[in-house]
Amino acid sequence: MGKVIAVANQKGGVGKSTTTVNLAAYLGSRGKTVLCIDIDAQGNLTTGFGIHKKELSCSTYEVFTGKASIKEAIIQTEFQNVSVVPATADLAGAETELVQMEQRFNRLKMQVLTIKENYDFIFIDCPPALGQLTLNGMVACDQILIPMLAEFYALEGLTQLVNTMKLVRTNYNPELDILGIVFTMYDNRLNVSRQVVEEVEQYFSTKVFQTKIPRNVRLSEAPSYGKPVMYYDKHSKGTLAYECLGKEILGEPLSNLTKLRMNMTKN
Repeated sequence: MGKVIAVANQKGGVGKSTTTVNLAAYLGSRGKTVLCIDIDAQGNLTTGFGIHKKELSCSTYEVFTGKASIKEAIIQTEFQNVSVVPATADLAGAETELVQMEQRFNRLKMQVLTIKENYDFIFIDCPPALGQLTLNGMVACDQILIPMLAEFYALEGLTQLVNTMKLVRTNYNPELDILGIVFTMYDNRLNVSRQVVEEVEQYFSTKVFQTKIPRNVRLSEAPSYGKPVMYYDKHSKGTLAYECLGKEILGEPLSNLTKLRMNMTKN
């Protein structure tokens, strides 16, 4: 049975969708079957896999509102072993509609349970807010992957997220845990970046990934081509970074991490 991972942080622009797309692509290239569920009305994950939203007849909006099952919404991408449940702008209305529904925080979980055994990994790309949709993601998952920036304001957001996790664990999902914290758009030349990492490691020492995702032009360009970075430029720093993160999640040795650190220092 697959591991369900929610990629969450209520702050926007921290690389949630980028992390989900590229981590899924790497794990898929390693022979793992991966499903990505886009529950952000912006649909960045959907775009990142080259899926055209205007052509969709079924999305996470229909899944949340009970108009379709999750099986009906799954799309097989052109990328190895990766499928997607896409999102459209319609999903923005679900926040309001869910308030009136029964089992409003369990709706995604009930759907995920019907397909969980078909995948090695299921990633839920959450919106940048701690609303009904993100809470559904937290209730449906086994663990949370937290992308964050190495900035002091990000520490406040991390505290709020952890407090919300505690509430979800108490009321809905007692097994909920943090898979790990990954620093994104990281620049190790900045003192503030290193200071924030040190502070987070002080409180979450076993939960901070060794891999830091650097700022990388290729990583930023890849979504406009509808491709994960490894399919856009397999030799880029972004590709190497997500390979290292994927290996950490798989529990494998990080032979390329030293090389990545050297490249980050040069740039």
